[in-house]
Parts: sequence; structure tokens; C-alpha cells
Amino acid sequence: MEKITATFVLILLAYLANAQHQVNSSARGDRYYLNPVFAGDYPDPSLLRDGSDYYMVHSSFEYSPGLLIWHSKDLINWTPVTHALHKYVGSVWAPDLVKYKDKYYIYFPAGNSTYVVTADAINGPWSDPVDLKINYIDPGHFTDARGKRYLYFNNGGYIPLADDGLAVTGEFKHAYDGWKIPREWSIECFCMEGPKVVKRGDYYYLTVAEGGTAGPATSHMVISARAKSPFGPWENSPYNPIIRTKENAEKWWSKGHGTVFEDTRGKWWMVFHAYENGHYNMGRQTLLQPIEWTKDGWYKLPAGMKTDEPIARPVKSISKSLFSLDDDFSGNDLKPQWQFFGAYDTSRFHVADKSLTIKAKGHSVGDCAPLLCIPSNHSYIAQVELMIEGQATGGLVLFYDNKYYSGVLADKENVLANLRGWQFPAAKGVMKSHVFLRLKNINNTVDMYYSVDGQKWTKIENSLEVSGYNHNVLSGFLSLRLGLCAIGDGKVKFRNFMYTPLN
Repeated sequence: MEKITATFVLILLAYLANAQHQVNSSARGDRYYLNPVFAGDYPDPSLLRDGSDYYMVHSSFEYSPGLLIWHSKDLINWTPVTHALHKYVGSVWAPDLVKYKDKYYIYFPAGNSTYVVTADAINGPWSDPVDLKINYIDPGHFTDARGKRYLYFNNGGYIPLADDGLAVTGEFKHAYDGWKIPREWSIECFCMEGPKVVKRGDYYYLTVAEGGTAGPATSHMVISARAKSPFGPWENSPYNPIIRTKENAEKWWSKGHGTVFEDTRGKWWMVFHAYENGHYNMGRQTLLQPIEWTKDGWYKLPAGMKTDEPIARPVKSISKSLFSLDDDFSGNDLKPQWQFFGAYDTSRFHVADKSLTIKAKGHSVGDCAPLLCIPSNHSYIAQVELMIEGQATGGLVLFYDNKYYSGVLADKENVLANLRGWQFPAAKGVMKSHVFLRLKNINNTVDMYYSVDGQKWTKIENSLEVSGYNHNVLSGFLSLRLGLCAIGDGKVKFRNFMYTPLN
């Protein structure tokens, strides 16, 4: 009876989540969408329109492989394509995805330099990173009227590139000072960043972020300027800031880092990122809003447009994305949602026979380089089956970085609780190298469970409150992610990772 009840509860929860989704979709209608378009930690979006296809890439920070490219036909439903970066060169910040003469490029800062990877096709193979030896951040690629290539950077200057885009050919030149933020506004810092250049009509438009990525909810903002030349002089928009969070009561905080683009039907949009009020630990999520052009050639948000209300879709037809965090580990390689914290070591894991085997390392969750994925819901259940080999310890954790994490683990005999790095037995002698672990997160309150048969679940005594695992508390610009751990000496085999949203 207990087995039937546990199974019924899971089925009921999944049904209710799907039913709620259907209600929301019905209420909005197929002609509307709600932000975010990428729920979870997808910061610094860079969007490329390539014919009738849209591609997007985000900052990948310490997670490897990096630079996951996404594809869409309608700007709302997105499917992963491939990772463009497999070599660890440092924490990867705001990238820029571009196409130039039938070749694809991603420029990105990492490890105090600027790199570029290239490919002849968007799905790869992508090259090893080429070091441009530029010590600025947030490169934004643009071309002048002759087709010559340049990169703008966060400090308002640009550097010329070789025709192949793989080398610097001249000196840095300053061109833009930014928009002066009123001193009485509550911001983190001036911190100009994220320059993007687009041409429309007789003008080049430079879009930047100012105010600081995090800090007060009112910090980040989108600023626009225009010039007849991509080298300036730049005239600031009378509509600045184009986008900004004005008060703490808003749903989306620190809105900024915008990319402006024209869709396949001639309409203009901006993708940008923001933190969600009450769920700061999810990181910066990707949002989408339309923009409009004034008669005198400036872009701005349509009057009355609100980020958190239904917005008319770019197109009425919907191509549903089938992407899911669920993973039965079929095939012989990792699904694209998985990234290791730190270097990507292909010799450490093996996917076969519907299982993932990870060689154990380190002495704690923090130094074992866990395998991570991005939860996209406020509330969810995550669970996985583990088989322990040797003197290894396996686990299912919520991981911010190598200092801040919590979760439920197991060695060959015992279930272990980890509360902010404090690890101890929660259930002794309950297993023999085989266990199922579960985390249930309800709006940042996390309960932890284990099962010896995958049917009857036992909640351990210890629970977590995880809202504080965020950048404003811990720094690092990271988010709280789900992680699979293999610690110590031996191996951990994982099967049937399941992620169930609870709306």
C-alpha cells in the first residue's frame, strides 16, 4: 500500500503541474507569452538571427563544458544545440555570438583575457579558444561600412580585428563615456558593460548596461546611444534608461544587459536579463520585450509595457520545446544540460547502459567538481538512483560554489546530511551500496529523502532554507544548481535522474 501511495503522489504532483501549465497557457492564449523565456540562470544573453533561425548563448562562468548554444524559430521555445567551449580557460563572462561571411564566432572574456571560438556550422565542431590577449570584458563585435571588424568593450572603447577575426590589428581607442546616472538613484556602481552595436537606417546604435549587475534592485539598466559612425561621436537617447527596475516591489530586479535585434517579420525586440524578486538564488534569467522606433529615430519600450505581464508573441504559431532535465542516461554522452564545476575532464565519467559513472575525487562536495544542471522552477522534486563502488560517497546536492552547498549523500551503508558544509550521518546502516536520493524544494525550503527500493521514501530529520545562496550574499555571479557528487576513492553510478516541477 505504501508503494502505491508514493507512486500515486508523484503522478498526482506531475499531473497538477501540467494542469497548472495548461491553465496558464489557456488564460494567456497562444498569442501571448510570459517572461522569462529562459527560466533559471541564463545571464548576459547574446542573440543572433540567422535567416529564419534564432540562436542564443549566455555566460557560463565556472561551468564546463561552456557556451551552450540554443536554437528557436519563435523566440519563445528554445532547444539546446551544442556547447561551443570544451577547454577550460577561466570563468566565462558575457559572450557575443556573431556570424561573419558564413562563419560563426563567439567572443568572450575569461581569465583576464578575451578569447574567440569559431565554427563553419552552428552545431560545430567549434574550434579551441584563441587568445586575443585583450584585458577588457564584454566584447561586442561590429563592422564598419567597409566590412572591417572591431570589438567594443565595457570601458567604451574599441579595438580593430584582422579580417579573419582571430587577431588584433591596432590599438585601443576610447569612443563613449556612457550616460550619467543621477546621483540620487540607488545603484551598485556605474559599471558600464555589455556593449552591442546594431545599424538601422543612417545610424549605428550602441546599447550598453550601467548601474551594476546586482546590488540594489534598482541598479542595472539598459542605455542607448546613436551615431552616424560606429566610432562616434555618440549621442545619448532622450529615453534613457530604456529599461530599469524602479522599485523593490517589482517582480524583476536589476533588469539590464540588453541585445537589440530585428525579427523575421520586421519587428524589433530586446533580450536582457534580470533577477526574480524572492528567487534571487535562481540567478539572472533571460527576458524578452518588444521595442518600438520613434519618428525621430530612437528606440524605446512601448507605452504601458510591463515586463511581468502577458506580451503578444512574435508569431502565433508555437513550436513546443521538448527539452527536459529528466535524464535516463541513454546513449553514450552527457545531455547538454549537464556541466561540471571547473575543468571538463572526459576521462572522469562514462555513459553507458542507461547509467552515468563518475570517478570519485576530493574529500568533500566542494572539491569533488560536481556535475550540475539548472533548475527552472520555484518548486520541484529532484531524485536519482545511486550505486556506490569502493570507498566513494555519492550525493544529490544544491550547489552554489565550492564553499557553499547542502544536500543529501550516501556511502556504502549510511545516508548523510550536509548542511552548509557540515556533514554527518542521518540514517545509519540502512543500505548496501545502493540507494535512491531525493530533494524536494518548495519555494526555497528543501526537504531531503532516501529510499532503498525507489518506492518507499523516508524523510530525514534535516531540512534546508536556501534563499541566501545568491550573489548579493556570496558574490561570484553564480546560482544555486542541482548537483551529482562522487567523492573519495572509487566510483558512483547514477541512474534515472528525474526532475518534476511543482507549480
